[in-house]
Amino acid sequence: MCAASASSDTENMNKTDRPFMTIQRNDSSDNLVFHMKNGIRSIKYKPVDYQQLYALTEAKKLASASTELKIRKAVQTSKISKEQTLIKQHKQVWWQEHQRLNEVRCKMECEIKSFLNEENIGNEFLSDLLNFERELAEQWCIYLENVIHPIQQLREDLKYRLHPISQCSHSQSEFNSLKVLEEVDSVKKQLKAVFERLSLEQQKTEKNLSEWSVQILDHSSEEGINLLSELPMEFETLECPYSDLKSSILNEFCSFTEKYQKKLQDFDLQLEDIYRNFQLSDEDHWIFQAVLDQYPGDLCGRRTLYLDMLQRYFPRKSRHDLVEHEKYCDQYRFAKEQRRILISSWNKNRRDFIQKAVLTLTEACAAHEMESMMTKDRKKQQEVCADLKAKVLKWRAHQEEVARLEMEISVRRREKEEEKEKLWKKKELLQREEKEKKIRKYWAEKEKKWQEMEMRDLRRLEELKKLMAEQSVKDRERMTEHVAWRQGIEAIYLSLTQAFSPLIRGMPSSQLGK
Repeated sequence: MCAASASSDTENMNKTDRPFMTIQRNDSSDNLVFHMKNGIRSIKYKPVDYQQLYALTEAKKLASASTELKIRKAVQTSKISKEQTLIKQHKQVWWQEHQRLNEVRCKMECEIKSFLNEENIGNEFLSDLLNFERELAEQWCIYLENVIHPIQQLREDLKYRLHPISQCSHSQSEFNSLKVLEEVDSVKKQLKAVFERLSLEQQKTEKNLSEWSVQILDHSSEEGINLLSELPMEFETLECPYSDLKSSILNEFCSFTEKYQKKLQDFDLQLEDIYRNFQLSDEDHWIFQAVLDQYPGDLCGRRTLYLDMLQRYFPRKSRHDLVEHEKYCDQYRFAKEQRRILISSWNKNRRDFIQKAVLTLTEACAAHEMESMMTKDRKKQQEVCADLKAKVLKWRAHQEEVARLEMEISVRRREKEEEKEKLWKKKELLQREEKEKKIRKYWAEKEKKWQEMEMRDLRRLEELKKLMAEQSVKDRERMTEHVAWRQGIEAIYLSLTQAFSPLIRGMPSSQLGK
């Protein structure tokens, strides 16, 4: 019975509350089945204690329930921490975007004011803008007085009135709380009506602005494309004497324009197909694009952040729908960029083509004018050539006469120079002979002086030689006398030594030294 109640309890458990249960098969369970097959009379069979099994089952259930609770708490904690981390990152991005938008707003206001003050657009337009700004400021003050300040005052009153309610009895507190709720509901209804009216005005204004912006952009783009497709004014104003050349240039321009128009139509069809696949409405797409623009491209985890924010803005849209819309937006942006590049290349190539065509037509006109001028001036050129030929012949005769006169003058000058050179050589020869005479006289006097000096030196040399010979004879005699004197002294010394040698041997060494 306990086992049946346990089985019924497990069957009645909700799927969400059912713990993790695993079925294990081991040898004991197989033996139990074997015993049941053999019957109760088997010797190895033991009766089952269902109370103990139920207690074990309940313990396992409690353990698994506590484990599941812990897992749920951990998952919830991780979700909360992840959510807080994402919110923190969102706040940082929002704050940076708020600062950037404030800076852009201040910059734009300063630029508009400086533009209005410097360019002198007109007192009427400037006064209209100032009046509009004044009206907006007055409306904002009225909104603060009629809506924001009463709400703040009501909030303070509610705080003051809710404080004594907690100290009153139950019936009185119910009566006071009903009054407070009625006042809050009435204020909510009034604010809801105000907000609905303001939202309608906002939607109407945004719709008008979007329509005007679309019309202006479409009109400007259509005007640009029409200007690119139209025939240039240069081709109409310029005249070309060669009709074939002008027609070929016009045909080339038409084929060039048709090629770019076909490419542009293909891009427009591609953009329309992509736009039809958008998963969001126009207003939601604007919000989608604004959210994407808030997160800079170099931000870490940018895609995760803006997808999380988009899921908050569009809770009814799945992540798959948002990713699909993002894919189509990227395709739309890429196609639009390619279309812009096509238009810019079309404009550039058209400008280059027009310049080349104008240059070609101008050169053709210049060549035609040159040909006509050459045919007209050919006779004048022949006359001019004849006149020039006569002048050249006359000039040649003058040149020949000038050359003859110059030749005669140069011959006379050469003869004169030769005469001068001859006279100069004669004069130089005479001067050289006089110099040679003076040199000979000088050398004769010098030689005479040298001879006298040589004779004098020779005489002096002979005298010195005689004196030196006499001196050498005297020196030789003195030398012989000295040698004889020395030999005499040595003989005396030897004799004295022989005479005193016995005395010297008997004397002590100290006296001998003295």
